[in-house]
Amino acid sequence: MKKIIAFAGSSSQNSINKKLATYAAHLFQNATLEVLDLNDYEMPIYSTDREKENGVPELAIDFFSKITQADIVVVSLAEHNGAYATAFKNVFDWVSRHNNKLFQQKPVLLLATSPGPRGGMGVLEIAKDRFPRHDAQLIGTFSLPSFNDNFQDGKISNPELDSELRSIVDSHS
Repeated sequence: MKKIIAFAGSSSQNSINKKLATYAAHLFQNATLEVLDLNDYEMPIYSTDREKENGVPELAIDFFSKITQADIVVVSLAEHNGAYATAFKNVFDWVSRHNNKLFQQKPVLLLATSPGPRGGMGVLEIAKDRFPRHDAQLIGTFSLPSFNDNFQDGKISNPELDSELRSIVDSHS
């Protein structure tokens, strides 16, 4: 049985990206799921001075260990001003100081959503370029536009968009 680690690149308690990541992760067959919350990995803002003084925080090492345990990683990124949310960027920065190969050759399903019609496409493009440099094996990318119109009752309500995501998942289940 595969182990899926899913998380949102957001610290919002009501993260729409966490909802999307959880939904997508549940689509994988014969898998167990652990959903991480970035709030459990809150660390000081990364700086080289802090790293020299205190080393890499244990929480960064713990996050890396969670990725180590995964067979597949599902990430849905929030977009803040066209880029990563600060909470995700900080975890990403600290973990990459522990080990630059953060994703450890794991298959990664990369998602994004937003309330707007672009569905987090800006941050998705950044991550599509960046994640493979940190050893992610991208198995697919998916953007859900207009979250509030296309996601209801814990699932994607737009049949075409749901079919697109399911096709990506089915090819890797």
